[in-house]
Amino acid sequence: MGMFDRMKRVVGANINQLISKAEDPEKVLNQVILEMNSQLVESKRSVAGAIADEKKLERQMHELLNQAKEWERKAILAIRAAEKEPGRAGHFEGLAKQALMQKKSCEEDAERFKEQWESQHESVVKLKEALRALQQKIEEAQRKKNLLIARSRRAEAQKKIQSQLSGMQKSSAFEAFDKMESRVDQIEAEVDALKEIDSSGVNTSLEQEFALLESTSHGSADQMLEDLKSRLSIEDKTDKSSASEKQESVDTGEVDAMMEELKKKMNETT
Repeated sequence: MGMFDRMKRVVGANINQLISKAEDPEKVLNQVILEMNSQLVESKRSVAGAIADEKKLERQMHELLNQAKEWERKAILAIRAAEKEPGRAGHFEGLAKQALMQKKSCEEDAERFKEQWESQHESVVKLKEALRALQQKIEEAQRKKNLLIARSRRAEAQKKIQSQLSGMQKSSAFEAFDKMESRVDQIEAEVDALKEIDSSGVNTSLEQEFALLESTSHGSADQMLEDLKSRLSIEDKTDKSSASEKQESVDTGEVDAMMEELKKKMNETT
């Protein structure tokens, strides 16, 4: 497990160095992923070496066990030979004892290798689990990298816009723009005032001219005399017309009355 602790220290040191330089987050993330993959490859090699050591211990253990079986087979062979040749039984039994001693030595060595192999096997199992966990974390980091890059870009854009807005609010350009807007409003108001003044002056002048003309045409004595004569002439004509109609009405009535009276006298005479 010390291998992974060393890898963690190496990757952590490199990341801290990148961050301390305040480089582009996208560049930092890509570099971090590269560092992780590089250390992952090295870790795989180390785990592969531990697995190879485990296999070697297991193989040596089995070889010793096989040797022990072989020495046992040889001991059995010597005992059988002693049985077949009683005259040489002591010699064959001596060979059998030596074979059994070799068998015991091989079994003892095999037991020691077995203990080392079991310990190595446990370590390899843990290393494999740690390696799988590390690989999953790196894969997850790779998946999150694009999301982090997108968030970083968005945050950077927002920061830039906010900085620009803050700078623009403090800029004299906006103050000048506001002043110019006020100036344009003032000019437009002045133009409207001038238009109103000019329109009022024209109407006043026209009214004064017509008033002067009327006073001139109706103010003279000659004109007043002519007006009076015209009025009297119109009144005389009106009075004569009325009198004529009245006279005509009176005369007609009298004649009708006389005619009626004449008719009555004629009837009485007859």
